[in-house]
Amino acid sequence: MAEKQAHLNGAYYGPAVPPKQHSYLRPGRGGDCGCGCGCCLLKLIFNLILTVVITFGLLAFLFWLIFRPNLVKFHVTDAELTQFNFTTNNNLLNYNLKLNLTIRNPNRRIGIYYDRIEARAFYGGQRFDAEELTKFYQGHKNTTTLSPTFEGQNVVVLGSDETDDFNTQKADGVYKIDMKLYMRVRFKLGKIKTFRIRPRVKCGLKVPLSSSSASAFQTEKCDIDWRIFR
Repeated sequence: MAEKQAHLNGAYYGPAVPPKQHSYLRPGRGGDCGCGCGCCLLKLIFNLILTVVITFGLLAFLFWLIFRPNLVKFHVTDAELTQFNFTTNNNLLNYNLKLNLTIRNPNRRIGIYYDRIEARAFYGGQRFDAEELTKFYQGHKNTTTLSPTFEGQNVVVLGSDETDDFNTQKADGVYKIDMKLYMRVRFKLGKIKTFRIRPRVKCGLKVPLSSSSASAFQTEKCDIDWRIFR
C-alpha cells in the first residue's frame, strides 16, 4: 500500500507516446499530385502551354505598341475598257483593258517589299489574261500606283448562264470583270526583314465600255486575304 501511495505521489507525465511511424513512400508517389504521375504531367503541360500563350500575347502587344501596324489598302481608281467582244462560235474573247491600281501603306514604321506581283484578269470565273508587274519596295506612309494592262485575245469557255450575263452586260455597256493579285511580300521592321508571305487581293470591278453611254467608272476597294500558309 505504501509502494502504491508513493507511485501516486510521483509526477505524472500522461499516457505513453507511440513511436513515430516512418513513411517509406518514394518522392513523386504522393505529395501534391494525389492522382499520380499522369496528373502531374497534365499539370506541367497545362502550365507550359499557359506560359507560351502569355509570352506570345505580351510579345504581340509590345509589337503593336511599338509599330502600331495598319492594314495595307488596295484600290482600283480608274479603268479604261476600249474592247470587249465575245464570239460564241469559237469562244474567243477580244479585250483591251487598262487599270490604275493604288497601294497605300499607312504605317509609319513598317516598309514592304513586293518581291512578286502577278495581276490576273477574270470574266465569268474564267481567267483570260495575266501580267507580271515590276517588283518594288514601298516605304512608310507611301502610296504607289501600278498600271496593269490586259490586251489581246483568248479562248474563254462560258456556259449558257454566263453567255446570257455577257449579253445583258453588253446591252448595258458595263462588264463585271475581276482582277486578282498574287503576291509574295516581306515586311521591314527597322532593320529586321520578315519571311515571305503570299497574300492575295481580289478586285471586283464594274467596267463601262469606253464607247458606251454608261456612267464613268467608280473607284473600287479590293479585298485582301493575308493568309500566311497556303
